[in-house]
Amino acid sequence: MRVVVIDDSPEIIEVVSLCFQLRWSGTEVIPANDGTKGLSLIETESPDLVILDIGLPDMDGYEVLREIRRFSQVPVVMLTVKSEDTDIAKGLELGADDYVTKPFSHIELIARVQAVLRRAKGLSVTTEEQPFAGGKLRVDFARNEITVDGKPIKLTSTEYKLLYHLIKNEGRLLSHENLLTKACGEAYRDARDLLRVHIQHLRQKLGDSVESPSIIVTEHGMGYKFLRPA
Repeated sequence: MRVVVIDDSPEIIEVVSLCFQLRWSGTEVIPANDGTKGLSLIETESPDLVILDIGLPDMDGYEVLREIRRFSQVPVVMLTVKSEDTDIAKGLELGADDYVTKPFSHIELIARVQAVLRRAKGLSVTTEEQPFAGGKLRVDFARNEITVDGKPIKLTSTEYKLLYHLIKNEGRLLSHENLLTKACGEAYRDARDLLRVHIQHLRQKLGDSVESPSIIVTEHGMGYKFLRPA
């Protein structure tokens, strides 16, 4: 496994490298001390994972993440000293797969990374599985292709898993815990704020109204339901 770590702190890079060596001894950790170098390494090294700090000397991590998502869907775990919901939501909305708040333990970092890598592997879908078509939305599960009004859209691995399970349970209520467990893993079954952000972002990409959704409908206090677009 190859991991690009973008952080201007040598101490953090050393800690992250040690975490990976303890869990995955063959991991190649590729350090970058600013966003510009990090972006270049992601393009040239094609890593399996990116660990990205928000506070960087040349540009903030949000800007780096925005640039990453222009050319790559590599899984990204953000490091932040901030734990406010707005900061976390901003990273997730820009396409981060998860976040870890400093200071962190090696157990927490590895657990988060393992969950992200499991999600990034995608779903086991057979080539015989029928595509979904409803209104302007088309989803080819076998090809992992999603289009809205004929235009391809890109989803993060978590967004794709959420959409998959919602569509496969069309018209049925899926509880918060059910969706979180299916898309993120058992460790996230109570992370409702995380789910809310992912659902909001998914709605935006599908062209569903955030204020008055008609495709991914909220059942307050219970969960979400997918309704076939008209």
